[in-house]
Amino acid sequence: MFKKITFTLLVVLLIGMLTSSIFAASNTLTILGVWTGTSEEAFQKMVAPFEAETGIKIEFTGTRDLPTILTTRVEAGNPPDISAIPNPGQMIELAKAGKLVDLSTFMDIEVLGGDFSQTWLDLGSFGGKLYGLFISANLKSLVWYNPKEFAAAGYTVPTTWEELITLSDKMVADGKTPWAIGLESGAASGWAGTDWIEDIMLRTVEPEVYDLWVSHGISWVDDRVQRAFDLFGQIALNEKYVYGGTNAALTINFGDSPDALFTTPPNAYMHRQATFIKRGILEHFPNLVPGEDFDFFPFPPIDPQYGIPALGAADMVVMFNDTPEARAFMEYIVSPEAQEIWVAELGVLSANKQVNAAVYPDDLTRNAAEILVNASTFRFDGSDLMPAAVGSGSFWTGILDYISGVPLIKVLMTIETSALDAYRK
Repeated sequence: MFKKITFTLLVVLLIGMLTSSIFAASNTLTILGVWTGTSEEAFQKMVAPFEAETGIKIEFTGTRDLPTILTTRVEAGNPPDISAIPNPGQMIELAKAGKLVDLSTFMDIEVLGGDFSQTWLDLGSFGGKLYGLFISANLKSLVWYNPKEFAAAGYTVPTTWEELITLSDKMVADGKTPWAIGLESGAASGWAGTDWIEDIMLRTVEPEVYDLWVSHGISWVDDRVQRAFDLFGQIALNEKYVYGGTNAALTINFGDSPDALFTTPPNAYMHRQATFIKRGILEHFPNLVPGEDFDFFPFPPIDPQYGIPALGAADMVVMFNDTPEARAFMEYIVSPEAQEIWVAELGVLSANKQVNAAVYPDDLTRNAAEILVNASTFRFDGSDLMPAAVGSGSFWTGILDYISGVPLIKVLMTIETSALDAYRK
C-alpha cells in the first residue's frame, strides 16, 4: 500500500513538473505591430504592467512592412499570437479564411458594449462574430485654424458647408487666402485629397451608401461620387481660395502645408487634416500652445440630415492563436488602464469611452477624443479599405489629375476602370 501511494505521488510530481515546464516554455506571447521608435517605446510601457502582473513575456516585433510580413507568416502557418492589422478590410479577408479567433467566445460583449460605441464593435465584426478590437485612433474630420488670427479678423467658426464657403469668400474679399492644401507625399502623393472626398461623401449620402462606394457597390461615375468631387473642387480648384493655387497644392508636402497658418501675416487661415497633424505643427513651431495658438473645428455638415459623421483611421488588433496568454492580453489591451497609458504616451485617441480624459496632454486632444467616442456615425478611411490598385493607386493619382485640370468625368472613368479589374480579383 505504501509503495502504491509513493508511486502515485511520484507520478503526480512528475506530471506537475512536466506541466510546469511546458507552461513556463509557453508563457510567452508573440505580437506583431507597426510600432517602431518612440511608438514602440510607448507600446512597451503599456504592456509592462501586464507582464509584471501575469508573468507573461511579450515578444514584440515592430515593422513598417506589416502587411507583407503578416501575410508571409500566415501563409507559412506561423502567424503571431496577436497582430495589429492596417484596416478592417484585411481583418475581413483573414476572418473569411478562418485564420482569426472569434473574440466573443471569451470576451464579455456587454462590458465591451459599455466601453465602446456600437459602431466600433461593428467595424471589428464579420459574419456576426467579433474578430478585431481598436486600441487607438486618429480623427480625420477636422479643420485646423489659428484662433488669434480669426479673432483679429473678426471671423467666426463656420458650422455648415454654406457658412464655410461664405467665410472663404469673405476672406478673399478681405485680401486673404482661406485654405492651405498640400497633396505631395512622395509615392503616396494624393492621399490627403482622398480624405476630403471621404468626408464629403459621409456628409452627402447615407453611411450605407458610403460603404457601397468603398466596396464598389456603386460606380465611380455615380452622380453621388461626382458631387463629392465637385464640392471638393469648389475649394481645391479655386485659385483664390488656395495658398499658391493648384500648383502649390500639388507640390507642397502635406506635413508642411499647415505652416501657412502661422506666418506673419498668415498665408492661409484653414487647413483640413487629421489629429496627427498636431505633432507636425509642434515640431515646426514648438512654442505654439495647442488650443490657444492653433485649434480645430469639426468638418461641417453639408446635407443636414447626415449630421457630422467622424472619419478616421485606427490601430486594430486581432488574435490568431487561442491561448490563455493571448486571451489575457486581449482583455488587457482594450481596458481603460492600458488605453490610458497608450494615449498619454503617444497623444493618440482612444475609442474607449471609459478612458479618463485627464490623461490626454491638452484640451485640444480631449476635444478630439470626445468627438470620436460620441460620434453616431464613424467610418474608416475609405481608401484604406479599397484594393490597393484603387485605394492607394488610381484614387490617389485621380486626385492629382483632378487638381491638375483633367476633366472630372475622365478622372472618374479612369478610377472606375481600375476598380472593375481590382474588385474582380
